[in-house]
Amino acid sequence: MCPTHADSLNNLANIKREQGRIEEATQLYLKALEIIPEFAAAHSNLASILQQQGKLQDALAHYKEAIRIAPAFADAYSNMGNTLKEMQDIQGALKCYTQAIQINPAFADAHSNLASLHKDSGNIPEAIASYRMALKLKPEFPDAYCNLAHCLQIICDWTDYDARMKKIVAIVADQLEKNRLPSVHPHHSMLYPLSHAFRKAVAAKHGSWCIDKVQVLHKPPYQFSRDLVSSGGRLRIGYVSSDFGNHPTSHLMQSVPGSHDRMKVEVFCYALSPDDGTAFRKNVAKAEHLVDLSQIPDSGQAADLIHSHGIHVLVNLNGYTKGARNELFAMRPAPIQVMWLGYPGTSGASFMDYIVTDKVTTPFEYHDHFSEKLAYMPNTFFIGDHAHMFPHLLQEGMGEDITEAYSKQLQDAKSCDTRSKLVTVENGDGNAHAPVGVVPPAAQNVNKGLTVAMSGGEIVPPLLPLTLREHYNLQEDAIVYCNFNQLYKIDPATLVMWLNIIKRVPNSVLWLLKFPVTGEPNVLNAAASAGLSADRVVFSSVAPKEEHVRRGKVADVCLDTPLCNGHTTGMDVLWAGIPMLTLPGETLASRVAASQLMTLGFPELVAKSRQEYEDIAVKLGTDPKWLKSLKARIRKARVTSPLFNVKRYTQDLESLFMKMWDRYANCLEPDHLVN
Repeated sequence: MCPTHADSLNNLANIKREQGRIEEATQLYLKALEIIPEFAAAHSNLASILQQQGKLQDALAHYKEAIRIAPAFADAYSNMGNTLKEMQDIQGALKCYTQAIQINPAFADAHSNLASLHKDSGNIPEAIASYRMALKLKPEFPDAYCNLAHCLQIICDWTDYDARMKKIVAIVADQLEKNRLPSVHPHHSMLYPLSHAFRKAVAAKHGSWCIDKVQVLHKPPYQFSRDLVSSGGRLRIGYVSSDFGNHPTSHLMQSVPGSHDRMKVEVFCYALSPDDGTAFRKNVAKAEHLVDLSQIPDSGQAADLIHSHGIHVLVNLNGYTKGARNELFAMRPAPIQVMWLGYPGTSGASFMDYIVTDKVTTPFEYHDHFSEKLAYMPNTFFIGDHAHMFPHLLQEGMGEDITEAYSKQLQDAKSCDTRSKLVTVENGDGNAHAPVGVVPPAAQNVNKGLTVAMSGGEIVPPLLPLTLREHYNLQEDAIVYCNFNQLYKIDPATLVMWLNIIKRVPNSVLWLLKFPVTGEPNVLNAAASAGLSADRVVFSSVAPKEEHVRRGKVADVCLDTPLCNGHTTGMDVLWAGIPMLTLPGETLASRVAASQLMTLGFPELVAKSRQEYEDIAVKLGTDPKWLKSLKARIRKARVTSPLFNVKRYTQDLESLFMKMWDRYANCLEPDHLVN
């Protein structure tokens, strides 16, 4: 057969692929390769489809074959880099992108792919430079533009901010109208002034993409029973997450799986990431079953395994966050599939039935923002395991008086020279160091594993360091307003509010985190442009979890970010006993802090307007009696309210899952559970 026929098959396959007819495209590529086995373009195109299907090793083999045949095939190098990146081979991906750019310096897609690698690795300045190069080479490049915009958001670079927001909205509108996968990621959509319909549609396109990826497997629908006979009358719950380890999600829910009533439910935790060896992973593993799906990359096999366990309620903790495998849910291995806790928005996906939320976070009038049915918890849908992780912070002091023995050790330490006091220091490179100074004999013999756990903030150190304002460059007599979120949650309007507050409250400072370090100069420049002196904004480095929570005690007030609240960080500051002020919007991500505060019993800290937010913050900073009273109430409420009560929360969650099952068992479709 003549070579042109192979070209025709390859071209037809490309058309079929554009139409979403993946299986037909695959067969055409294979036919083209039967005619010309040394057809580099067909190898590369077939590899791209295999990659989309999650068959990464097969994809890699075809990319390598394409490059063997055509060593100067820049596209194949760039796409192979994407495959290696998905396989977590960062260095391999970097080499591929670099080689593609060396072959073709004007290859905009390769520059964009390299930028994305830098972005995912936290190298934001390098990512920005590569995205800008990609846009210089190809000005109409929506993916590169939207990713660049997100990088600029991460570091608070608000140059031409309004124009950037308008362009992002226009790009999303155009892509949705043309039925294309939007360049704005669902998890980033809350940061931009998109309509609720647009945010839901962006998520829906990504959900549909997951369905497209698994349809080629031709798996028949799974069959389910509508009774609990095979499980001995117990409801089987499966929690699926890539974050069972040292991650904010586990910091919140690590004790939930093990707190279920084993007489009523059987719990499976499906880990999408390998064991990181932390105490967080070990606490999750206290569930009846922990299954490591990271060793089963084939989505079809993983879904089969879940189904074989007879799961009744399968819970998605990732949504569209890093490490998600929504393809598992797209195959529907369980009769009821639920969004919970880890993702602050709708999946937009037809394969997710419910989202666990509450009446404050998601008032019923917002139900059409979600593809899922709303399932209300009686208090808040949020939970924190702080009572288990940090009981020492319930003490009145800075945490130094946990037990009588520790108190004696600390008295001994305090009697020494000031330079030998137990402190946590930060050196010039911005890295937090372990406590230094006087250490009791018992603590000197800490084994290596314990030392690592302490440095990661997993457990309470045997002897706690003193926690003083001076360690964070904060004046002892200042009114300290803090926010410990990542900087991307700050937008220009929020910083304006904060600076107005600092200007109105004498001797006050704003305490933020270098999260990331490259955002600090942009915030400081914005503050200077607003007429605020440099010493009124103080930055500290990111700290291990225990120190991160403990040092919140030295602040006076936490100013929440309205655009996207502090979710885990909100729980952290409340556990530290500090008032948090919030301004809820209409998105789920902007209403979590209000839910936390209402559950804790502090509606007076939920503002209704930007002006009220500023006024409440100013009153907190200028009325010491009110501030002292609030702190005392918060310290008490931590142990009396449901907010940090994991056992009670788990019972409520269990009841909610049972309501979902009861509907299914009675042959009823999912419906809102809001009463």
